[in-house]
Amino acid sequence: MQTRNKILDDLSRLMTNAMGVAQGAKEEAENAMKSLLERWLADHDFVTREEFEAVEAMARKAREENEVLKTRLDALEKAVLKKKPAPRSKTPG
Repeated sequence: MQTRNKILDDLSRLMTNAMGVAQGAKEEAENAMKSLLERWLADHDFVTREEFEAVEAMARKAREENEVLKTRLDALEKAVLKKKPAPRSKTPG
């Protein structure tokens, strides 16, 4: 019986070691794929999420400022038109 337990113990250790090696290989493969993907994205000028979100925030702020400026410009134009009579058209002759 002891011989059988030793064989099972050895087999168990072998399987445990094999699982550790498999886990290490999996992590190594994941790291290699991640590195490859990051290099490919960088070579093709893709932006990171952080860069995209920063530019998106700047664009949102610029649109808001444009709306404020448009409102002010419309008010100024309306005020100028109220103060000044419309120019008369000259007829030739």
